[in-house]
Amino acid sequence: MLKYTLKRLLYSAIILLFVMFLIYSLMYNMPGGFIEQKAYELASKPNATKSATEWLTELKAQYGMDKGVVPGYFTWLKSAVVGDWGDSWAWTLPVTEQFSNTVWYSFILSFISFVFEILIAIPLGIAAAKKQYSFTDYFTTVVSMICISMPTFFIATVLKYVFSVKLGWFDLTGMQGRDYAELSQFGQFLDVAKHFVLPSITIVIISIGGLMRYTRTNMLEVLNADYIRTARAKGVPEKKVINQHAFRNTLIPLVTTLGGSLPGLFSGALITETLFAIRGIGYASYTSMTQADVPFTMFYLAFISILTLLGNLISDLLYAAVDPRVRLG
Repeated sequence: MLKYTLKRLLYSAIILLFVMFLIYSLMYNMPGGFIEQKAYELASKPNATKSATEWLTELKAQYGMDKGVVPGYFTWLKSAVVGDWGDSWAWTLPVTEQFSNTVWYSFILSFISFVFEILIAIPLGIAAAKKQYSFTDYFTTVVSMICISMPTFFIATVLKYVFSVKLGWFDLTGMQGRDYAELSQFGQFLDVAKHFVLPSITIVIISIGGLMRYTRTNMLEVLNADYIRTARAKGVPEKKVINQHAFRNTLIPLVTTLGGSLPGLFSGALITETLFAIRGIGYASYTSMTQADVPFTMFYLAFISILTLLGNLISDLLYAAVDPRVRLG
């Protein structure tokens, strides 16, 4: 296992280098003169001490864009490896500081949604498989297909219209109410938690459909296996067949799928956070992209790449851990 893990980490590092090269190449060849625009913006400030030409030279040297693509990439990579990603143009903060200010909001939102997704989708998927072609199965199938088909912005709009506009239970957007400053510390916590309700429901709705279908499919495959028929033929109670034999083996592919989604808890829900103005990493990345914030955008894309590679590694390791028939070499 250790040898396999080290080998996968080495492969992941090589892949990450190529992915980061693609990210840098895209930014290097992006039309629009974003660096020139930033240089003129800095030079036009009242307290500016440098001309636009001086700022342009400094910015290009900082990100290696005064050289060719390959030399510039290694210049940028050298700074990135030691944690120097530059200053965010949109947020006027170091990129890493803005990241630390926003990522935990995304983690809390994603973690809450992740827990409810598991608690809702897996039991419904198992129930649909146990009662195949029944009302429960058809109902679960219809609900899952609806959840898969509906876009995020539509679900968010409906939730805001019903619970914010019509019922007035929640604010339309934001993370704090109007009287936030006047509340006690516990009251402020409840106020922020209240603003996370609708975004969490939105993420849960768009996520449970696929997991329900995946759970149902795997459960049906296990229930049709030979050892399940043998257990039933021996007179093993149906409850024991489902809970001890079928469910345990259904968890094998589910654990690997859920394990691969764990890094996604830190990547943020870009669309949902933007629609509800939750100041997470997804909202910050969207704002940075719309304002041509090259440093933060490059960091966010590299961060997503790392999470993706980490998720694949976790899935492979969990698959070997929960299924003794698999041997990693």
